[in-house]
Amino acid sequence: MIYQIDETHNSRLTSWVASANPPETDFPIQNLPFGVFTRAGSSEAPRVGVAIGDQILDLAACMGAGLLTGEAAECCAAPALNSLLALGSEAWTALRRQISDLLRADSPAYQADPHLGERLLIPQEQATMLLPTQVGDYIDGYASKYHATNVGSLYRPDNPLLPNYTYVPIAYHGRASSLVPSGTTIRRPMGQTRPKADEPPVFGPCAQLDYEAEVGMLVGPGNPLGEPIPIAQAERHIFGLCLVNDWSARDIQRWEYQPLGPFLAKSFATSVSPWVVTLAALAPFRVAAFARSEGDPAPLPYLSDADDQAHGGVALTVEVWLRTEKMRVAGMAPHRLSRGSLADLYWTPAQQVTHYASNGSNLRPGDLLASGTVSGPTPDARGCLLELTWGGRDPLTLPNGETRRFLEDGDEVIMRAYCEREGYARIGLGECVGMIASAG
Repeated sequence: MIYQIDETHNSRLTSWVASANPPETDFPIQNLPFGVFTRAGSSEAPRVGVAIGDQILDLAACMGAGLLTGEAAECCAAPALNSLLALGSEAWTALRRQISDLLRADSPAYQADPHLGERLLIPQEQATMLLPTQVGDYIDGYASKYHATNVGSLYRPDNPLLPNYTYVPIAYHGRASSLVPSGTTIRRPMGQTRPKADEPPVFGPCAQLDYEAEVGMLVGPGNPLGEPIPIAQAERHIFGLCLVNDWSARDIQRWEYQPLGPFLAKSFATSVSPWVVTLAALAPFRVAAFARSEGDPAPLPYLSDADDQAHGGVALTVEVWLRTEKMRVAGMAPHRLSRGSLADLYWTPAQQVTHYASNGSNLRPGDLLASGTVSGPTPDARGCLLELTWGGRDPLTLPNGETRRFLEDGDEVIMRAYCEREGYARIGLGECVGMIASAG
């Protein structure tokens, strides 16, 4: 584990930004996630900021005021995080410490100028959040054995888990051009389906639209083409985590996925949350890798590392909430559908990175590697409607009496994630939100 618990994780730290101090906030001073924003309604160029409470610390303004220094700070004047991510973990750690020192309640800069916030902070409600990086490549994984087994049981009840699963981190290459920031409306896709096995396929609106609750890894320094990434070095290539909603058209997917796998059922939109929580911030919440079942093979040597087995997991809770159009009109709060944990993934982030580069494929700064659906061992930990309703056979009943097999127009899906551990401040990833619009 390259990041150790240090003073920036101290639960007693407080900030001169008052909204960062309540225990329920996602963004206390112990978090300091990075994102890219513009002022709402402004023609200003995008800029890098850090979430602190309900505010955004404008890093370019900090640098202009001489409050942040160094190459990493200079990279924060860019309109995306890519150049910062390329610098590597030592630069990220040094910048994180500077920001933590600046935001502390006893910060010398704030003591000298109590009006500092007026020059450096922007309320989050006055900002438009963008994708945090310019994503060159997007890979979507399949790292939850629970999800893979559930889906396999629906489609292959006699052979739910294919024999390669326990040996190789399965993934496919997604479409980077249809990644969208949280809050973007998702239009129901059109596609070819085959509702009846004894009749020809038809073309029309997706009838089985679904979400998938995933966690994304943003790549830091890349690797040269042809040079694999050893697993002991893999986490040095991960900057941090965000939320990903891999919208999925299940009826389109069912008809098209054989023999080459996901295609148009997955390429119409993928939502990404705005804030990237660094691996450094997550240091107090690292746990052992997933415990393999008796009879499962040990990872092959290139995927095996003692430190990764001891600390490669992340105790990150991932929740999915739903608010229908009727609920919104009635002023009802969203209803939680599921609660899972990233710690239940069969493959660790390091194993996934190492495998994706094992053939010499070159990862690049800002690339997005998604975990695949985060599902757990219990029904309430299933990270998509396909699992929750068992392929639509067991519809969910919502608090207002509505039922759902799959998503309907006007439905709003809200994903949230956070870490909690006694003795440390709670930190969160914020939200990833998308609302379904009709096919047109």
